[in-house]
Amino acid sequence: MSRLLWASLCVLLGAVGLSVYWSYDGFDPESIRGATVVITGCSTGIGEQMAYQYARLGAKILITARRENRLKEVVAKAKSLGAAEAHYVTGDMGKPQDCERTIQTAKEKFGKLDYLVLNHAGSSLGSLTDRVAKLQMWDQDPDMEFFVDFLNVNMISYVRLASLALPLLKEGNGHIVVMGSLGGKLPGPYFTYMSTAKFALDGFFSSLRVELMKAEQEVSVSYVVAGFIGTDSVVDMVKKMPGGEKLLETAAPVDETAATILRGGATRTREIYVPSYTWPISKVRILPGWLEDYLILNVFSP
Repeated sequence: MSRLLWASLCVLLGAVGLSVYWSYDGFDPESIRGATVVITGCSTGIGEQMAYQYARLGAKILITARRENRLKEVVAKAKSLGAAEAHYVTGDMGKPQDCERTIQTAKEKFGKLDYLVLNHAGSSLGSLTDRVAKLQMWDQDPDMEFFVDFLNVNMISYVRLASLALPLLKEGNGHIVVMGSLGGKLPGPYFTYMSTAKFALDGFFSSLRVELMKAEQEVSVSYVVAGFIGTDSVVDMVKKMPGGEKLLETAAPVDETAATILRGGATRTREIYVPSYTWPISKVRILPGWLEDYLILNVFSP
């Protein structure tokens, strides 16, 4: 056998071995059975699907959102799928009292907390779908009132909920899952307020992870680097854009995304990349500045 053939075979076997290694995460579905879980932003999208994923594995879940009618429907379905318990709290996570009520309810219902999944998004000042569909740069509409409200809902409330939940999480060596995005790793035009919130979440929760490790606390943190996911809100938004219908063909399924996030949280993965292409794209910033700028401006931007 020629050296070239041997080399090719070795490369192939090595690639297969690496693929098997990276795909094996040690996830045990039984580890979720009976686990107590709080999930925010559960009226639709990834949050709703996360509730169903945990339910199928026999977890005890508490979900939140602003629409009570939808929460009732999600709870009913979660119970039918096998949730050990399913409860809801109607509330706006932009309001401190609703954050406090959510964690207090978890304490009363469960007495402990294994997973806190921070997933909610939105603003009290109008539809995000309409705002994003305009694709305006910051200097075209520097709306500071919206900016402050957006950060309150999409960043400050995440910190508040995690802070309130930490005593419960520490008791059971729990885990925090933070819904970030590729926009929290890579800057881009049109989504300034979104990138600000997601970069801030990465900064805060990465620092919190280090502090917990330094204090020898067994509470861990996962940051989700989410890409283009086909949630209802994303579908509505993208359809309004030029070429949106074609673009939607590349969106990742919501249920598969939720399953990946659950596995990543259960195995305490530091960063969860979904879909998988978000990993190499998120590393663009290690390239020379001129190449980074070119890729962001000409390849990754709408």
